[in-house]
Order: sequence, then C-alpha cells, then structure tokens
Amino acid sequence: MEALILETKERAEACREYLVTSVFLGGGTPSVVESVQIEELLGVVKEYYRLAPDAELTIEVNPGTVDKEKLAHFRGAGLTRLSIGLQSANDEELRVLGRIHTWQQFLETYQGAREVGFTNINVDVMSALPGQSLDSYLATLKKVLSLTPPPEHISAYSLILEEGTPFFEMAEAGRLEPPDEDTDRAMYHETKRLLALAGYERYEISNYAKEGFACRHNCGYWRRRDYLGMGLGAASLINNTRFKNTCNTERYLEDPTGCREDVEKLSREEQMEEFMFLGLRLTEGVDPAEFAHCFGCRLENIYGGVIEKNIRKGLLYRYQRKEDGGDRLALTDLGLDVSNYVMGQFLL
Repeated sequence: MEALILETKERAEACREYLVTSVFLGGGTPSVVESVQIEELLGVVKEYYRLAPDAELTIEVNPGTVDKEKLAHFRGAGLTRLSIGLQSANDEELRVLGRIHTWQQFLETYQGAREVGFTNINVDVMSALPGQSLDSYLATLKKVLSLTPPPEHISAYSLILEEGTPFFEMAEAGRLEPPDEDTDRAMYHETKRLLALAGYERYEISNYAKEGFACRHNCGYWRRRDYLGMGLGAASLINNTRFKNTCNTERYLEDPTGCREDVEKLSREEQMEEFMFLGLRLTEGVDPAEFAHCFGCRLENIYGGVIEKNIRKGLLYRYQRKEDGGDRLALTDLGLDVSNYVMGQFLL
C-alpha cells in the first residue's frame, strides 16, 4: 500500500490536464485491505488529482472480507459504488469455485452496505460453473432479484476455462464437467429474459443496469477513454499508448514508478480496430460520426464490406439514437450471441 500510494502521488504531475470521472479499486480483493489504508489512498487521489464532483468511486468487495463497520468506513471515505462478487447463491457451487464465502455471508454484506448508505451496488454472478444446472443458475438470479432493494447493476459472466488455470487442467483430465453448450446457451438467454422483465437494461454484452446506473468506469474502457492504472500489474491507455506495470512484486516494491512494461504505441489501424471491437461490446454500438472525427475518414471507407456482409447475415444493424437522432451501428441480438466471430472481422 505504501508503494501504491507513492506511485499514485508521483503519477499525478503527468495527469494535470485530466478531469478524473471515475476511480475503480479492483483486481484481486481490495476489500481485504484495512479501511484506514483505503481512506488514505482515496485521500491522495482527492488531493493530487482533479476529481469531478460527481465522480464514480467503486471498490470490489468479496463477502467474508468485510463487516458493517468496514463498509461504513468505505462509505465515509467517499466511495460511491460497491461491486460485490457473489458468483453463485449455491454454497456447493461456491465451494467448487474456491470462494471463501457463503450465500448467508453475501446477504450480510449486501444488507450492511445498504444500511451504511450505499445506493449504487453491483452484484457479480457466474454461469456455466462445474456441476451447475440451468435450474440452479436461475435460482441464483432469482435470489439476487429478490433482494430488497434489488441491486442497481448486475454483471453476468460465463465461466471461461483459461489455459494454465487449475480448472482448465482439471477439465482436460476429465475431472471437471462444465455444463454442455446447450445448457450454457440457455443460461445466457434466460439471463437476458429475466433481467429485462425485472427492469434492467442490457447495455454491454455481460452487463445490465437500472436506468442511470451503467458502470461509468467500464464504459470508459469500451469507449477508449484514457485511463491510468496504478498498482501491481495494472494496465493503462494514455494518448493511444498502452502499457502495464510489472507483475513482479519485488520489482514493483523497489520502484513503483519505474516498472512499466509492454509499452505499445498503437498504430492508426490498431486504434480503428479497438474502436470497433470495443465499441461493439456496447448494445448502443458505435458512432460513425465519432469514427470520422477520430480518424478523418468515413467508417464505410475502411469497413464497408465487413459491415454490409454482417448486416446481410443479420448480425449488425443501423439505427438512429432517440436522444440525438445520430446514426449508430450495433450488433443485433444474434450478433451479440456470436460477438467474438463478428468482432474478429474488424481486425485489419
């Protein structure tokens, strides 16, 4: 934490011209840190950076790592949003995932957060877990929706077996059985249906929010806004340059401001690619006028063939936004189902 606070102070000089609209404490489990250290870190952000009056300040919280007193300290420190990693309301599924909490502990965390004044809460849930059935997944969703009051935001992700992880190795050895593809798809479609009925707008492939509660920080990623990542392994995008901090703890502690790696100045073509495959994650899609403003050419001049092909296939569509009448290009429901296939076609 001392190294992180030092880095936060030192990076401020290069960020004078920026207005900070969101701060996100996440990656790992920041809620295990003592609340006084979180208060100190946020105090440094407020002192050294230009923070917007209505900035969104989020911390990721795992049940079992906080109590009501700690949550009250978080709220008092100025945090405005909580993202709680529930994953499942089934204790056996949580055990298989290696989570340290139970459904009851989640309830205590959620109720405590409401009691200390948090009015913007996200709940993470996961589908396609080992041994999970459609019924058990829907039971989790329904329990989350029955919370009083229900969360303002729900992130619903499908478990992906990443190479090099214990789950991947167990699956390869036949010791772990994720749901079959049909069940996985049924979970995905039922998520959309149930959350729409409950008044949540799907604004990104895996994210749903009540009106006005879309995660501002994550929308910044998908719209390619500049962001500065601080801490071990943190990634950044500044002036079309991507870089990240070292993942080596000793190196970070030795020199928290001199440990950047993988510095990559994005070419114009790479910027265009990112504009498309990040922007299309949002259900509102991309703005051709913004593309023209950023790159000095029409979207159709670069991607006309790809766009028309996917419109014919029913994977993309054009529409006009109600708010401003501006033209947009977005994935259809079918396109969202096969988003990786569509987005891959925008690589130049």
